[in-house]
Amino acid sequence: MDMRTPLAKVRGLGSAKSGTEHFWKVRTTSIALTPLLLFYVGFLVMYVGRPYADVVGALSNPFVATINALTVIASVIHMRLGMEEVIQDYVHNESMKLLFIVLNAFFSLLIGGLCLIAVLKIAFAG
Repeated sequence: MDMRTPLAKVRGLGSAKSGTEHFWKVRTTSIALTPLLLFYVGFLVMYVGRPYADVVGALSNPFVATINALTVIASVIHMRLGMEEVIQDYVHNESMKLLFIVLNAFFSLLIGGLCLIAVLKIAFAG
């Protein structure tokens, strides 16, 4: 049973068709982050209190560096999507909403880039 009015049907008004995609992106990144963060926490527990050289040596391992890079990428995407949802829900002025969404995208790109540079610098330093 369709709840739209006949005029809305003719105009094609209704679902924006992007809510489901956004929902699945958020869920997919959260599922991806679960094992990545478990590995990361386990790594931190194993190396807490160890000498600096040992930690840098372990972080420069290609497998660990790859896990760190994937964690950064998934976290930044998840962060951007979550903030975008908050902005869309709670900012009611359309021009401010657009400004905040653009700033959110640039902030996420900046943070992600800086974190990936740090991961690569440590990976190639050891």
